[in-house]
Amino acid sequence: MKTNLTSTILAAIERAPQWVRHELESKDPVIRCRAEETLAAIIASALAATVREQGPER
Repeated sequence: MKTNLTSTILAAIERAPQWVRHELESKDPVIRCRAEETLAAIIASALAATVREQGPER
């Protein structure tokens, strides 16, 4: 499961839009926070999709 989790997160990060990548580098904390929250939502969505496909771990 650990390898699958890592690969799911990596794939989600690779699919992140360019504006998210750019804003993660911002010195402005508000802009950087928006990008962090967006990236967290992208990762959470990818993880939820994996759980739906595979079912919950027992």
